[in-house]
Amino acid sequence: MKRISILGCGWLGFPLAGQLLAKGFEVKGSVTSRSKLKTLKAAGIKPYRLVLDVDKVQLKDQSFFDTDLVIVAIPPKRDTYIETIFPEQIKQLVKLLEKFQVPRVLFISSTSVYNELDGVVREDDVLLPEKSSGKALVLAEYLLTSNSHFKTTVLRFGGLIGADRNPARFLSRKTTAISGSKPVNLIHLEDCLQIIQRIIDKQLWGETLNACCPAHPSRQEFYEKAAAVSGVPAPAFHDEPEPYKLVDSSKLMHLLDYQFIYPSPID
Repeated sequence: MKRISILGCGWLGFPLAGQLLAKGFEVKGSVTSRSKLKTLKAAGIKPYRLVLDVDKVQLKDQSFFDTDLVIVAIPPKRDTYIETIFPEQIKQLVKLLEKFQVPRVLFISSTSVYNELDGVVREDDVLLPEKSSGKALVLAEYLLTSNSHFKTTVLRFGGLIGADRNPARFLSRKTTAISGSKPVNLIHLEDCLQIIQRIIDKQLWGETLNACCPAHPSRQEFYEKAAAVSGVPAPAFHDEPEPYKLVDSSKLMHLLDYQFIYPSPID
């Protein structure tokens, strides 16, 4: 495998492209904004403007799909109708994946596909998400994994931290107290990049994997520490319990023989 196309060169996709270039891959990257095309080109990424609509794909140069692997790194946007819109966008993508006989897909999903049922969640659990974004991702996962024309691996990331995403600022603007006992499910950008690289190196296709720090400190423990380190006010906490989930990443650690760079988000 020599050619990789990254659909969505944003917070995750852009540094991923740089890492893959350093490994010797030919990398094609897509953005929706024309102004970002020069940034991709300057970084050595072959740039494409690709916009997924519900009824078509805006893409002038379809050589983006002349590739050995498409990495789909576009989260559902915050939209009232995203539960309908995002799966329709993925349907348009699937048409092109089939047309150009793309052999492999890596779909970046989220642990928002799991409901908070006060326990551990694993890849083979029944998915009953409450949020519209989670419902949209469940449908998108199915559209890709059920298609026999290509092999899809689904990677469900926890909350993303690192780079310019300072966790101390997630809750610092909260004006009301939040549950302090609720555990967090987070993962650092560096682990995200290394896990994707390991999937490619091991050619692990046709799997669904949770990717989240193995340790799950409480919200209060984590955000008070993050606030202290960053010099910002910590949010107020209350002691009343709330529904929670603990994302189990042991399958990923076993199949990829992977040890997290940051086993705990407090690290």
